Amino acid sequence: MDLDLAARFCGVVLAGGTAARMDGIDKGAVELHGRTLLELAVDAFVDADEVVVVAPASVRTERPVTFVHEDPPRGGPVAGLLTGVDVLLRRPAHIGVLAVDMPRVTPATMRRLREAATGRDGAFLVGADGRRQLAGVLDAARLAGVRPGLEAQHGMALHRLLAPLDLAKVPAIGDEAVDIDSWADLRDLGG
Repeated sequence: MDLDLAARFCGVVLAGGTAARMDGIDKGAVELHGRTLLELAVDAFVDADEVVVVAPASVRTERPVTFVHEDPPRGGPVAGLLTGVDVLLRRPAHIGVLAVDMPRVTPATMRRLREAATGRDGAFLVGADGRRQLAGVLDAARLAGVRPGLEAQHGMALHRLLAPLDLAKVPAIGDEAVDIDSWADLRDLGG
């Protein structure tokens, strides 16, 4: 992998959702095999120069991260992603985005996504059903080019934001595409 690319990569972890099917719990604080989902998500960005977590700063991580939340809060993944991008100290070539409830996404997953994004506007992980997951890498300049106004960001569907972009589909390996949307999902992962 190009070392210059590695030096110009930042990550945004989306951890401010409502977790409605989990009684509104802070998903980032949920533990799986003795580690919080937030720690696992931050670990996926081990190659990133900087990581921003979009959520209340209620869970600590070993790695230094910047916590921020949308204003107004709970604006959805588009508002979360763009809020995270706005507070990055470095202006990266590529921005990784990951939902906190995808504990099987690893640094290797993010490397595959970054490689697939080369020469394109980005790349996203797709599950066995072909659906795009909230784990991807975007060209920062192209993302800026499709960015909606502040009011339009809140509640906007991620597929609408990404529709004009040329995105590679990266098939999930094993259970990378698994997300934890319910207590049953957590139990099925052994948590």
